Amino acid sequence: MADELNGSPILAEVLGDALPKLEIFHTKLEQEGEPRGLIGPRDVDIIWERHILNSAAIVPFIREVTDGKQFKTVADVGSGGGFPGIVAAACLPDHEFTLIEPMERRVEWLGECVEEMGLENVTIMRARSEEVITALHQDRSMHPYAAVTCRAVAPMTKLAGWTLPLLKPQGRLVALKGRSAQAEIDKASKMIAKFKGVRPRVVEAPVGPGLESTHVVLVDKK
Repeated sequence: MADELNGSPILAEVLGDALPKLEIFHTKLEQEGEPRGLIGPRDVDIIWERHILNSAAIVPFIREVTDGKQFKTVADVGSGGGFPGIVAAACLPDHEFTLIEPMERRVEWLGECVEEMGLENVTIMRARSEEVITALHQDRSMHPYAAVTCRAVAPMTKLAGWTLPLLKPQGRLVALKGRSAQAEIDKASKMIAKFKGVRPRVVEAPVGPGLESTHVVLVDKK
């Protein structure tokens, strides 16, 4: 089955200059995503909307926090199939992305995507976020990030400790979440505060004209 949005003007409108690279990503996902366990069988004909445009919805929130900053650095935690990290990196060529993913077969997939799409602003780390946090404390050459992104990695109670320590002061966590986002924030308020997170909030992020919007959790770092 063909993707419902193939050839739609929505794609160029939302993705702009990133579209040619993301068409390569889309084709690869369509052909290999399900057999390699990266997307479900029911997702094959809705890759544009469910995975690519959904991931691209975070781009304005990253831009907002990196605007005017010298180092536009972003860490994507639990990158998996490349959502949202690969998509955001294609949309923001002037930002430096680090994709953090512990599973070898997914790291392999991410490497192939970066190469085939010609993304020159991406580094892949095979690690758990806790390992990267430890390395940040020990290695002077590593620096915390301006923004941290993730999608469907863990509930906020866990996510706070995996993401907020990666941020520099005044950095921002941008997490794609489901409908229970506000309940997750309420439950995690102590953990968020413990890791210097402030102003946790849920915003509705547009995905594209006529498409259902998505939920994004934003947490700023003190």
